[in-house]
Amino acid sequence: MNSQNKGSVILRSIIIYFFLNMKGIYTIALLIVSNIFMTIAWYGHLKFKQFPLFSNLSIVGVILISWWIALFEYSAQVPANKMGFVENGGPFTLWQLKVIQKVITLIVFTGFTLIAFKNETLRWNHLVGFVFLI
Repeated sequence: MNSQNKGSVILRSIIIYFFLNMKGIYTIALLIVSNIFMTIAWYGHLKFKQFPLFSNLSIVGVILISWWIALFEYSAQVPANKMGFVENGGPFTLWQLKVIQKVITLIVFTGFTLIAFKNETLRWNHLVGFVFLI
């Protein structure tokens, strides 16, 4: 068997594994949802001054709103890790879960920043930093 056939066999095996084991897909989907809420909780308040209802909130008010948003983040993140962890019947080791979460976080954060903060620019050094984080 040549190396190209080996590569296609490996790729096919991975695809079959993930589609037969939907826990991997559900885990990743929940981690994406979780990271959307996390990013909004952590950075969304930086845009509050643009909304009259939120513009005069104290730091305590901002913290409480961020915690409320973070509740939804935890409601997706905890089941994602529980379902995805190999010792609970999932397809991922603890290390793999963390790397997947980190990659999703960087993608979601980049999208959020480019959409919500038009004055921020994604530069090559940010991408290099992302690579080092992964």
